[in-house]
Amino acid sequence: MKRKIIITDDGSSSLQLINVKEQYHSTFGAIQEARFVYIKKGLNHIFKTLKNHKNLAVLEMGFGTGLNAFLTYLYAKKHKININYTGIEAYPLSADEVLQLNYVSQLNVLNEIKVFAGFHSLKPNEIKKITANFKLTFFRGFLENFESKSKYNLIYFDAFSPGIQPELWTEAIFNKMFNLLNPQGVLVTYSAKGQVRRNMQEVGFTIERLPGPTGKREMLRATKV
Repeated sequence: MKRKIIITDDGSSSLQLINVKEQYHSTFGAIQEARFVYIKKGLNHIFKTLKNHKNLAVLEMGFGTGLNAFLTYLYAKKHKININYTGIEAYPLSADEVLQLNYVSQLNVLNEIKVFAGFHSLKPNEIKKITANFKLTFFRGFLENFESKSKYNLIYFDAFSPGIQPELWTEAIFNKMFNLLNPQGVLVTYSAKGQVRRNMQEVGFTIERLPGPTGKREMLRATKV
């Protein structure tokens, strides 16, 4: 996977797959998209739905740059939530790529630079207690091979687009996601394609089509009722 660092419209960095011109985040802004889709419509929603529940389990499909995990860590710290976070990634970033990411400076949290770097220092399948209230598990591999006895309150589904990775947006994959969630668990994703929505509905999800982040008309939130 040949890729390069790019700067998105809100000043935050992302990665682009050179051969197919697919980005890890919206070119309208990596941070603004992640905050809107995964934190506001995902984490903040489930936190309020579960009546300020203080212990949450989050699964991310597509750990990538670690931005979603880092924003989740900052939210957990602010709201004093205990989060067990699991990230799935088949193609981890190199140390050089991590050094070029500017999230710590863009978010004005320079005191967290070691924490962010630590997100990318885990060995495959290692579980690391980042802080007293944030535990990170890094699964290196493909989603199809991921197995867990644990259930999750929230899934960030941040795979590459259906046009690039159609195999990750199938009914079979969403059935696996459905089974990994607790009752009232939620899956959020930036994609709002009709076939994606229908595949989610087919396995039992209740779907909400929500206004999307800057540059995108809609996104999806799926709940296991």
